[in-house]
Amino acid sequence: MTHFAVVGVLILIVAVAMTMVGKGGGNFYVVILALAGIPMHRAATTGQFILFSASVSAMIIFQKNKVVAWKLAIFIGSLTALCALGGGYFSHLFSGFTLKLIFAAMLVVAGAVMLVPVSGKNDARDHSAFGTWEIRSGDEVYPVNLCIAIPITLLSGFGSGMVGVSGGSFLVPLMVLACGVPMHVAVGTASTLIATTALMGFLGHAVQGDFNPSWAVPLAVITIVGGIIGGKFAMKTKPKHLKKLFAYTNWVAAAFMVVNALRTKGVL
Repeated sequence: MTHFAVVGVLILIVAVAMTMVGKGGGNFYVVILALAGIPMHRAATTGQFILFSASVSAMIIFQKNKVVAWKLAIFIGSLTALCALGGGYFSHLFSGFTLKLIFAAMLVVAGAVMLVPVSGKNDARDHSAFGTWEIRSGDEVYPVNLCIAIPITLLSGFGSGMVGVSGGSFLVPLMVLACGVPMHVAVGTASTLIATTALMGFLGHAVQGDFNPSWAVPLAVITIVGGIIGGKFAMKTKPKHLKKLFAYTNWVAAAFMVVNALRTKGVL
């Protein structure tokens, strides 16, 4: 019981903090569960399930504040959902050790991406350029560079579904840099995308028999609370102030995952 309580507190903290910047927190959920002794495939499945729960609760808060670009969410979400389903299903082609190393590499990349300077301004880029799709959110029009958005979205969806993470670390910079949306809109829209990706990734894992409701259900309740709190805080806080901190914690989490993988192999 004490063991579960510690995990629950850590999961709640992650749910609040990661929701604020549209990252979901799936990477940290899986790290926490793996370090708690849960097998990697089951940890990935549980991570996707509780991530979905937190993202849906946060999405409701963001929608109430009208910071969700639904056309962009549907476009990118449909691609990531299908790829996440495939990633979750084909994850069994890799051992738990390999998945941990892949996961650690994704954390390193996610940390680097979060350090890329971004701007929330919709500047005077050429909206009629080849491969550009204009979308409207409220009174604003944003140019989406499909040549950049589609490949990154496909890779992000498959990789996140395979290792049990949301892909939010890639989606927020993608929407700000390639789609030109303001940071708060990117964070709100990312919550919608994360919910879709997490659900499909979870289903891909679950059909392989890796779902354990005894831990997943109570942890889902905890992340729902965290998602609501994080969503409300996000509307009052500038996420850019937290980006460096989350990048560094991503790298720390990657290091812990590598150590955990090596210990599983008996190297350490």
